[in-house]
Amino acid sequence: MTQTSDNVTWLTQEAYNQLKAELEYLSGPARTEIAAKIAEAREEGDLRENGGYHAAKEEQGKQELRVRQLTQMLESAKVGEAPADDGVVEPGMVVTIAFDGDVDDTLTFLLASREYASEGTTTYSPQSPLGQGVSGKKVGEEAQYELPNGKMAMVKILEAKPYQG
Repeated sequence: MTQTSDNVTWLTQEAYNQLKAELEYLSGPARTEIAAKIAEAREEGDLRENGGYHAAKEEQGKQELRVRQLTQMLESAKVGEAPADDGVVEPGMVVTIAFDGDVDDTLTFLLASREYASEGTTTYSPQSPLGQGVSGKKVGEEAQYELPNGKMAMVKILEAKPYQG
């Protein structure tokens, strides 16, 4: 899991290894593949009307942006352990909250960087208003955070468990 604090990104060893592997792939084999696609498309003729060429160049741009993001994240990474199972909300925890204390109106989410968003798991960043509001709170405590309309919302922490991936 990650937690960004100033320019430091906290990662578990597993998360660090996954991001490092992605960076190695994008920096090596993926660069070779996209260069080949661009060369192939270039051979088709007029570049102004060549959709394959423009698509490959756009893909290359996105890939290079991701390489820069990963490089920056890994350079500032501090590798540590997964959070303790102590009921305190922190990045790397799956948190269940009740809105306005109503146990029928709940939300369960992973408090982590978007890097860990996966299908079937709602993910909130520790920097989001909700993430900031619940961080550091314990099970049973209430937390307040600002809604997009400027009003404040109250939630109660029902559960906080380490993410099992």
